This record gives sequence, C-alpha cells and structure tokens, in this order.
Amino acid sequence: MTGAIEDVESFRLRARAWIRAELGPYRAEATAGLRKVAREEELAAVAYDRQLQRAFYEAGFAGIAIPVEYGGRGLTAEHQRAFTGELAGYEYPSRFQVPTLSPCAAVLLDFGTEEQKRRHIPAMLRGEEIWMQFLSEPSGGSDVAGAVTTAVRDGDDWILNGAKIWTTGAWYSDWALCLARTNWDVPKHRGLTVFMLPIHQPGIEVHQIEMLNGARDFCQEFLTDVRVPDTDRIGAVDGGWTVGTRWMYHERLLSESPYVTVPEKPALSDRSPAEIAYRAGTVDEPGVRDLIGEAHMLEVVGTELQRRLGAGMASGRISDQSAAIGRLFRGIAESRRATIEYEIATAGGAIWTDEFGGIGDVFLMRQVSCIGGGTTEMARNVISERVLGMPREARSDHDVPFRDVPRGGRRPGA
Repeated sequence: MTGAIEDVESFRLRARAWIRAELGPYRAEATAGLRKVAREEELAAVAYDRQLQRAFYEAGFAGIAIPVEYGGRGLTAEHQRAFTGELAGYEYPSRFQVPTLSPCAAVLLDFGTEEQKRRHIPAMLRGEEIWMQFLSEPSGGSDVAGAVTTAVRDGDDWILNGAKIWTTGAWYSDWALCLARTNWDVPKHRGLTVFMLPIHQPGIEVHQIEMLNGARDFCQEFLTDVRVPDTDRIGAVDGGWTVGTRWMYHERLLSESPYVTVPEKPALSDRSPAEIAYRAGTVDEPGVRDLIGEAHMLEVVGTELQRRLGAGMASGRISDQSAAIGRLFRGIAESRRATIEYEIATAGGAIWTDEFGGIGDVFLMRQVSCIGGGTTEMARNVISERVLGMPREARSDHDVPFRDVPRGGRRPGA
C-alpha cells in the first residue's frame, strides 16, 4: 500500500459495506472452542475457516496492522479495532486468530528472519497455515522455563526429543513454535531456544486428549528424533527466554492483540445471561437481575480495561508486562460469568443438552479460563514482580546449572 494511509472512518465504512455484503451471521457452534464435535464436523469447520481467511485476505481485511511487506495492510491498531467493531454479529475465521496470528505471527515479526517472515506470515494471512505453540510440557506445569524437551545440534540441523501438552487444535494444524532446551549447563532460563516446525512429519505423534465434556481439541505431542534445520530457529541459540518473554506477552494479549480479528461483542447467543433467564423463567426471581447486571458489568469493565491497557502499552506509559493485568481479569471474569449463567438457569443448567447453550458443560469447564493462555497464578506473579516492582519469589534453582536441579529425585541432565 503506497501513498497516504486511509483514515479510520473511511476504512470503517468500507469494512462495514464488505462485511454486510459478503459475510454470514455469527454462529457460536462454528467457532473454535472446547466442545464435543465429531471429527468430520470439526475438519469441515477448519476448511471453511481457511476459505473465510482467504476471503478476508483477498478483500484487504487480513493482517490489517501487519506490515505490507509480509502480506498485511500496514495500517494501525485503530483500523483493526474499527474492523472488529463492525464485525460484531458476523462470522469470522476464528481458528486463524489465536494462536496463529497472536502469538505466533507476532513472535515471527519480533524475532524472525526476513526469509522466515516472508515465507510464513503471508501464508497465515491467506489461510494456508494454521499455527500452534508447543510450549507447556507434562512435567512442567506453568514453569515454561523448566522445559526438558531437548534440541541437540547435528551439523546444520537440530534433533528434537520430548513431549508437549495442552496444544489446542494441534491435530488439524500445520506449523508450531516450539521451545526446547539446548544447554543444560546454565541456569534454566539461559539454555532455551525457539524453533518452528511442521506438525505433521515423521517423528511427531499427536494424541488428542478427551476432556470432561467430551471435547478432544486439547492435544499432547511426542517428538522423537525430529530433525529441524537451523534456518528454522527463531532468535539466538540459548536466547529462547528473550523470545519466550515476548512470546508470553503476546499470549496474554490474546484477542486484544492488534494482529487479531475477533469481534468486540459477539452476537447475542443462547448463553446471554438475559436470554438464559427468560428461557429458564427465572428473570423475576430474587437476585437474578443482579446477576445479569453483574455479568454486564464484567463485560464493560473488561472491554474498557483492555482499551486502557492497550493505549498505555502502545504509548509507553505503562510496561508491556501490564498485559498480565488483562489476562488476570479475563480469567477471573470468564469463570465468574460461567457461574452466573449456571445460577440463573437453576436446575436447567445441569441438563446435558443444548437447551441452555451447554451451560452445564461450561460450568464444569469454567476453570479452563484461568489455565489456558498462561495461568492466572502466573499473571499475578508478573503483576507483582514486573509491574508493581515487588520482591521476586525466592528460587532454589537461581544461578544453578539446570542439569543440577533435582527433578523427581534425579538430575535431569545426568
């Protein structure tokens, strides 16, 4: 795009016309989520999302704030917010937003080589590549820096071995960012390196994990002698924590990232607290209107908090680590909203049908909002230590070579 940048209002009106002429209505059941869906149905939804993403790209509404040289439009975060505002109530390619465009594309923009960015970011924007993050490990919990998946140099390649877990949608995705340990003789934060790799290749087994509600989108991956060329390394060797810190910043932003297209306010669904109350016949019950008001308050506060955080971080007035504030509020608010919906529905919420939009399932799975995308406990640590400047927690592994840190009664690098 050359010449003057299109003003936000003109862009908004053009986006509005295209959205209303070309897109269908928003359907919650068609978006990505932890629901029990037949494999064939989910694959069809993935294929449709690829088509939608391509349509956004061809119309000039994909990668709105991503630089032109990498396939985007080179516009501003304000243009992106204008577009997502107009998108409310309409369908969108949900499986290409998080984590493909944020944090994965964002990490490539921050740390990738020119070749890596030009090779992959346009493919994401065209709907050709869905990306995942191979980050959490079965033995590590929220301790990302404690990764024990190893990468050993072999000439111009690296050989990866280990396991990753809680990768939503890995079974149908194309590429992944992978954090691996490349040095056991330094403290854990200093011996990590980030790689990118195609998911479906010899040496990678993807196992779907069945959740409490029957959903099978969460996956565990086993890597056995997976060969990755050094040209697919992201950032410096043993510099993975520098990449990872920024990676987790983008992960905390999630749908608030300027690279992501998610409607600010999805269309009214069966899970609207007011709609639930009317369906359940509880709207005039004591306390129900208070619960509806509380749910609305959480939505308003969440929206305004993210706007304030986004503006503050963009201007440099507040640290980019303040993204953890939004992450903490979002996790708590979503868990509370699930409880509110269940309380409004009363006994109807426990019925294992879609009569009330699957409220029973959502209630049982409510803590996912406090775990996925980085736990709220980790967000509290980031806020206290990196935003408020409080003393860091004492660590027994500080400045200790990682191979000397006991794990399960043994030294992992021995």
